Amino acid sequence: MDTSFTTPVAVVGGGPVGLLLALLLDLHGVPCVVFDAQENVPAQPRGSTHGARTMEHYRRLGLAERVRALGLPAGHAAGISFSTRYDAHPLALLPWPGTAEVLRRRETADRADPTPEPMHRANQMYVERLLRDHARSRPRITLCFGHTVTALREHAAHVDVDVRHEGGERTVRAGYVAGCDGGHSVVRRHLGIRYEGEGTLDQDVLGRRSTAAHLRVPTLYRDFLGGRAAWSNWAVNSELALNLIALNGVDEFFLLTSSVDPDTATAADLAGLVRRAAGRPLPVEVLSHRPWTAGAALVAESFGTGRIRLAGDAAHLFTPNGGFGMNTGMDDAANLAWKLAAAVQGWAGPRLLDSYGIERRPTALRNTHAARTLGQGLGAIARPALLEEDSAAGQAARAKTGAELAAYGTRTLETLGVQLGARYDGSPVVAEDGSAPGPDSFATYTPSAVPGGRAPHLWLDGRRTEGSSLFDRFGPGFTLLRLGPRAPAASGLEAAALRRGVPLRTLGLDDPLAREVYERPLVLVRPDQHVAWRGTHDPGDPDALWARLTGTP
Repeated sequence: MDTSFTTPVAVVGGGPVGLLLALLLDLHGVPCVVFDAQENVPAQPRGSTHGARTMEHYRRLGLAERVRALGLPAGHAAGISFSTRYDAHPLALLPWPGTAEVLRRRETADRADPTPEPMHRANQMYVERLLRDHARSRPRITLCFGHTVTALREHAAHVDVDVRHEGGERTVRAGYVAGCDGGHSVVRRHLGIRYEGEGTLDQDVLGRRSTAAHLRVPTLYRDFLGGRAAWSNWAVNSELALNLIALNGVDEFFLLTSSVDPDTATAADLAGLVRRAAGRPLPVEVLSHRPWTAGAALVAESFGTGRIRLAGDAAHLFTPNGGFGMNTGMDDAANLAWKLAAAVQGWAGPRLLDSYGIERRPTALRNTHAARTLGQGLGAIARPALLEEDSAAGQAARAKTGAELAAYGTRTLETLGVQLGARYDGSPVVAEDGSAPGPDSFATYTPSAVPGGRAPHLWLDGRRTEGSSLFDRFGPGFTLLRLGPRAPAASGLEAAALRRGVPLRTLGLDDPLAREVYERPLVLVRPDQHVAWRGTHDPGDPDALWARLTGTP
């Protein structure tokens, strides 16, 4: 058996979650190898929503501005439009700021603005290519695209990973394995872990088996959408319901529809469907299409054991409503990366890796439920034949359906609570202080420094550039915040971290707002930017605290 190729971590799956995990491992100083069966990043469009939390992870890697340069032009609207047909009756138009407006608003945002990186629309195929190219430039990351993982064998001190590629087969010896290999995960099947939850929605709008397609429609903006052009462009009537999601802001779109049979639909069928949605002839080029199952809310019964863990679609499958799927996977990667790094570097206790699933599985259940609820809301909206009538009854039907679609669309846009509100209350590696966090809200996010939640964000000065966010000052390991002019020393905590090999940066801030928001003069922030502990003085037994935070019995 050839095991000359060894790696601390093998990442199975080179999609966005696997690539982000690799890049965060690199940030923590840990080498890894990424295996993916595809030779290249797929050229087919998928999700387009990069939530605020995901954008914060890109910011940590110095990639946020490069991601914002991808996708729609800076001045393109990022909202949602609904029409009976693209050349017919408008139903609802929901404005949402595009990149240029987002950046303008950021320049004048309040110092306690919840996030340094608001949500961005850019299709996954563009961003995935950027992540891959950046990973390729990092010497600690080895990319093995065109390599299929066929089997895993776990041992006490390593995992043997069998890999097939054009040059033959070999076995790679890895300290740990992360399965980021999608809904048909080889890694999940090896572990014998099943999905639990609810399958596809039984509805004809983003339910059942659907079709996803990449289209070129060169005259849609000029001749049809005009001032109603948005990021997400719906045609909704009794005959069909489809969504054309803008990709480049010029002529390329991502089609999502349940109005054709995905197993038999041809390019001609899809082009004809778009022409019916438009209401009159227009040129349509179908670049690619594939079957796709919408409406699922499935979560793995376990996120892994021993030296093998699951993340992304291998751990949970979503309906696309709200764009929560990929983003939940990206936050999986942030949680898992520092725990794998701790295990590789020797400062993790035996329970730290187990805390990954304890923390992330409830978040996956929360987020899949949120997405499915949105999908059910869309499917419940009636589409009567009257919608297209030029009559008083038709006008009344359009007003009713338009109001319902607007309410649905607004709910899919206003999701900051889902994006930033994940908490790890009850985690064995969080030192709770008896304080109660605020209620979990779908739409709104209330910053809270109660241990378990994401650390509250602050701008530290009047600038909105790199280095001016509090998050920019956090270290790749733990960060100890000493807040206020009379913040106590924490020499015991610092010395105990040094003895245990725990990476720790101390950051002193004589900032009244920071002291007010965090409510305590001493706050420990984890490598994934969640609050681990806070207090009024150096803990009496710092070794016991670090033992808890690093998963040591």
